[in-house]
Amino acid sequence: MRTMNDEPAETTGTLPPATTTPRATTGSAPTTALPPAGTPLPAPTSAPSPASAYRIEDLAHRSGTTVRTIRAYQDKGLLPRPERRGRANVYSEAHLQRLHQIADLLDRGYTLASIKELLEAWDTGRGLGGVLGLVAEVDGPWTDEEADRITRSELVERFGGVPDEAAVTDAVELGVLEPVPGEEDLFLVPSPQELAVAAELHAAGVPLSAITGHLKELRGQIEHIAARFLDFTTEHVFARYLSGHQPTSEAETAEAAALVRRLRPLAQQSVDAELARAMRSLATRHLRQHLGADAPVRRTSESFPVQIPASTIQAVERLVGPERLQAFITAAAEREVQTRTLDSLTASAQKMSNLDQSP
Repeated sequence: MRTMNDEPAETTGTLPPATTTPRATTGSAPTTALPPAGTPLPAPTSAPSPASAYRIEDLAHRSGTTVRTIRAYQDKGLLPRPERRGRANVYSEAHLQRLHQIADLLDRGYTLASIKELLEAWDTGRGLGGVLGLVAEVDGPWTDEEADRITRSELVERFGGVPDEAAVTDAVELGVLEPVPGEEDLFLVPSPQELAVAAELHAAGVPLSAITGHLKELRGQIEHIAARFLDFTTEHVFARYLSGHQPTSEAETAEAAALVRRLRPLAQQSVDAELARAMRSLATRHLRQHLGADAPVRRTSESFPVQIPASTIQAVERLVGPERLQAFITAAAEREVQTRTLDSLTASAQKMSNLDQSP
């Protein structure tokens, strides 16, 4: 078996000067844009011109990588072997372009194993551009809101004029604020709307600690909704486009990316509509409860009497008081229904997963 040490010397022989163009400075190799979708990836030519012939050291220099990395890519099948010219190994522009593509994919978060699969797909004509287009759609912003910046003094003024370092720490941990490197008193605000909501709640008398606790609870619930929406759309929309780790063809990948664009706002629209419905229903119920016994409660078609044991009624009254009896029982029943629904959905998802994994 041949090892790295058995590799022929890349710098021996009578190869002419590596390139006729100026070298890039170390670490400043430009990031080559990936070719448009469907454009075949050029393979190393059998007879590169002197202007595109590189020794391995020159290739490493031009690509911003190292000789050791280039050899490792060759061993892993990510980079084609160089052309042999006499006693010298010669690399071409195609090798340089491939190194730039690998670097770009690494920046996008791909592993070397995934990159190999993608490049093999490209080389066999299945297309890499569509896959990256789908990734760009998913990785892109899911809101039109633009980030803003705020100074520490502006933050203090906005939240009552009293510094609260504990609240700032909590906001940073939650991602509501992001410290700007090198600027001790400057923060990035990813969602100015979220910060504005917090400021309004604080101005209305809600303690910052309560706002933080509410946001933590809300975020967990929203992440559950997002996960359910993704599972739902994957099962019913995107499953047919996926085969293994990647879509099966360029056309199907492009179609899937278009669907992501179309479906992206639907999750927020669904949540907005359901939140509006729930707020209207619960706010009306709360208002009627706080108006007291003198305010007649109209029975709607959505309500009907239920027999509950007297001992249960008495226990609830001792726990929350007679005035909150109805709200407590209603909330407890609704929570039980939601819990059982979630359990049912989880069991269904696990069953589907087991079926998918069965031979």
